[in-house]
Amino acid sequence: ATRDLVDSLIERVGLTHDRDTTARELDFGHQKLLELARALALKPRLLLLDEPAAGLRNRDIESLDRLLTELARNDGITVLLVEHVMQLVMAISDRVTVMSFGEKIAEGTPAEVSRDARVIEAYLGKGAADE
Repeated sequence: ATRDLVDSLIERVGLTHDRDTTARELDFGHQKLLELARALALKPRLLLLDEPAAGLRNRDIESLDRLLTELARNDGITVLLVEHVMQLVMAISDRVTVMSFGEKIAEGTPAEVSRDARVIEAYLGKGAADE
């Protein structure tokens, strides 16, 4: 049963081609996918992720986006994400809370938050907010 679970998780996170590679030999993006597979082995209802896209290449972020979306929509896993990669946040989130220097500056849908002047100023600068 354990082997079947491991096999299904390796396939689920897209590491089938690396199944015989030790964890330390995996590239950074694949190590992050392995960490996610380990968390999924516990069959969580809530998945707390702290900067899962940090240091990933665009193609790895896109894979992570697809996987997290699938987990939330198809498996009913609630995903709480702390992340600075806005591409990922906006793609997978139903609701976004934006913090700046420890203070909440906006909350709402991704569309609402992306238009908020305080968010634009905090993350892109005052000039961008004025435009």
